Amino acid sequence: MARRWKTIRYFSLIEMRKLSICIFVVVLFTAGGANAQHPLTLNKPDHGYRGIWYSNQPSNDEYVYKYSGGLGTYPANHYPFSVYVKKVNKTFFCYGGSDEAGKTLLHMASYFDHKTGKVPRPTIVLDKKTDNAHDNPVMNVDAEGYIWIFSTAHGTNTPSYIHKSLKPYDVSAFEQIMATRKTGDKTIPLDNFSYLQSWYQPGKGFLNLFTHYDRNVIPGQPKKPRRTISFFTSKDGASYSEWQDLALIEEGHYQTSGSYRDEKIGSAFNFHPIKQGENGLNYRTNLYYLETADFGKTWQSVKGDTIRIPLAQVTNNALVQEYQSQGLNVYINDLAYDDAGRPVILFVTSKGYQAGPGEGPRQWLTARFDGKTWVIRPVTTSDNNYDMGSLYIDSRGVWRIVCPTLPGPQQFNTGGEMALLTSKDQGKTWRLEQLTFQSVYNHSYARKPVHVHDDFFAFWADGHGREKSASRLYFCDKKGHVFMLPPVMKADFERPLPVKKQPAGNKGR
Repeated sequence: MARRWKTIRYFSLIEMRKLSICIFVVVLFTAGGANAQHPLTLNKPDHGYRGIWYSNQPSNDEYVYKYSGGLGTYPANHYPFSVYVKKVNKTFFCYGGSDEAGKTLLHMASYFDHKTGKVPRPTIVLDKKTDNAHDNPVMNVDAEGYIWIFSTAHGTNTPSYIHKSLKPYDVSAFEQIMATRKTGDKTIPLDNFSYLQSWYQPGKGFLNLFTHYDRNVIPGQPKKPRRTISFFTSKDGASYSEWQDLALIEEGHYQTSGSYRDEKIGSAFNFHPIKQGENGLNYRTNLYYLETADFGKTWQSVKGDTIRIPLAQVTNNALVQEYQSQGLNVYINDLAYDDAGRPVILFVTSKGYQAGPGEGPRQWLTARFDGKTWVIRPVTTSDNNYDMGSLYIDSRGVWRIVCPTLPGPQQFNTGGEMALLTSKDQGKTWRLEQLTFQSVYNHSYARKPVHVHDDFFAFWADGHGREKSASRLYFCDKKGHVFMLPPVMKADFERPLPVKKQPAGNKGR
């Protein structure tokens, strides 16, 4: 009897211990509340830097796709991918990474330490469970030093996520923020946004421009998906205002934004005309510009006229230049401001959406507002619509563009050899310096950090233009020296690998 009593007593203690553990887990989960981790959140270091390879719209010709390649810093409508923080002397960055097999998109976070000249092993924040580079992340850093990762979607096919670092200035671990947004008198989960551009103003919070997808309903026209460009704001990064639309003309828009100090935020955008029996999204055209100096409360034209949003007509006070009647497509690369706060838009025009020489020339241009009118000047040409670069304007008025405008190994596909263009006369003339030489893959999507530091001036990836390949990550300094982030790391911290420069004599106008 005694032996049996001991057995029962022993069993009861085990059950009590299990019950205690269960209660602890439930309490812990409940305490986590809105910030309980999503199962896709990984928070683990990787052993090297690998970008995502992506392709879009097969073309059934020698160029294979409308666009393709190493697109870890794609698209132009995502921003920022990197932020320099003077307090800790580091440039934090994120990118679309991949597993070693290239099968899934991993959202990666890391930093370049300007003091040591090294990078750590990158952190895998989450597995996005897609291979679509439209789902690439963007980042921002708030006034307290917390790092935010905004994981975008492409339309409504996949969800969006927001993560915040557990510690300031630390990319080793993130928590998921179960953000909400207002809609009328309701508060609902914020779980879908596309093409996000995040701007942070101390004391005010986040103003994020983005795209949402609707069914276009116009009398007498077919119902088609429409990309509606919008924005919302948040003081704390978790509770967001209602979506406020900027424009909803015909089949929608792509927008690229910029900021002048902490005084105003601007958006440059095109529009997609309705095409009977065709995808109007491939016929993006016209160039528009809006700005806000009061954190989105009101929006103005470049001349200061208050504009009622959303814009719904093709011709309006935000129009910079009309290209529809010329049959030209418009691809917007970047928006920057001179020291007086006047906008300069970098964009590309072409005769059509398909890859190959038949739709050229791809003309790179700048549109600069001189205080009275828009001055549009040519910069250079390249061989693909998606040869994206970034525009820089320093306090002395020197303009620089880091761009893949030189022919690459896969000619007429996305990207090419990277170049640094410099102008000291507001874009009238340009001096060219080639940055990469005899590359195996095309380079593209050179991205400008927020509060850019001279030593981490532009950030991009490479990849084969016509077939799936490995993709490496690069950055350059202001002087044009190029470095590759180590694809395989043997130590916790390593120096980026210098990319050999060509001998002198490759500079010109």
